[in-house]
Amino acid sequence: MIAVTALLFLAAALVSLMARRGAFAARLVIVGSSPLARQLVTEITTHRYVRHRVAAIVDDLTGSDQAFAPLTPAPLARLGSIIEELRPTRIVVGLADRRGRLPMRELLDATVQGVVVEEAVECYERLTGKIAIEALTPSGLIGSQAFRKSHLDLAFGQALSLVVAAGALVALSPLFGVLALAIKLDSPGPIFFVQDRVGRRGRRFSMLKFRTMRPADGPTSEWVCDNGHRITRVGRWLRKYRLDELPQLINVVRGELNLVGPRPHPVSNFELFTEKIPFYSLRSVVRPGLTGWAQVRQGYANNLEEETEKMRYDLYYIKHMSVWLDLRILLKTIRIVLAGHESFDPLSTMEVRTCQRSLVDPGV
Repeated sequence: MIAVTALLFLAAALVSLMARRGAFAARLVIVGSSPLARQLVTEITTHRYVRHRVAAIVDDLTGSDQAFAPLTPAPLARLGSIIEELRPTRIVVGLADRRGRLPMRELLDATVQGVVVEEAVECYERLTGKIAIEALTPSGLIGSQAFRKSHLDLAFGQALSLVVAAGALVALSPLFGVLALAIKLDSPGPIFFVQDRVGRRGRRFSMLKFRTMRPADGPTSEWVCDNGHRITRVGRWLRKYRLDELPQLINVVRGELNLVGPRPHPVSNFELFTEKIPFYSLRSVVRPGLTGWAQVRQGYANNLEEETEKMRYDLYYIKHMSVWLDLRILLKTIRIVLAGHESFDPLSTMEVRTCQRSLVDPGV
């Protein structure tokens, strides 16, 4: 039994090592050099555990292209011979201009041979769990059914959230009392912090949190380095284990939040995000949530670029929202909370240097 157990552990370690080195990776041939194709290649080559390997790039490019290094793009005329030579698992089409350039015969022959042919947009979405905003067009969205949610789906999600939140409020009421007492004893001020957020269809609502900062003497900014000194001792502990978010169960019972959905943004940031982030208004199609796909995949956003990245995850959730995806998000959230992963630390030396570009919730 000891020998068999040792062999099993050895075999598992060997398989894991081979998988990390790409032994079982699907071989991809990327046809095209559009910005999305380049981004897809970057995602595959920089993420170690993505079970895909780029075997070849095929497009009519002149000279070397650093974006595809160390691979050298081959001309489109050689696609047939490349498919026969490499026998790829998938062919990903990412041509920017397809007029007269799409090698239909070669792609049809590959399909007959059992090779999967898919669009770069679909491949990017499947591998990364986010949507390529750059590939979306207003005309495509208007005719798409993916971002139109039925009243039945939305009502079911809200009803489930209401039942769970009501039960959690009753079960956690003793903990609420202990936390409220700790906040009062630690620093003067109210127990709850109330902030206006943007909900479904752009409606404003007052979101509740346990107060984790000392009340400000005057007007405060939304820059993290202007508020870091106000975090209390209890507040830092509450933030670490996300216990400051518990009062939002009341917002769920009120019908302003769901358990799962895109995190609601402060009203003060709404105009900026609407102007700078493409298709930002689509977040308002569904009710915001206590936790979300962007939260468990990326965490906190500290600048506009990271907020745009979170938007990619939010759109993926809205497009693919289901009970199973919600359960997956909730399980990931529980693991993060139990692990006590630190949130953004405004007193970190490195973060203070860059905090002038960082957007955060004021006084949360």
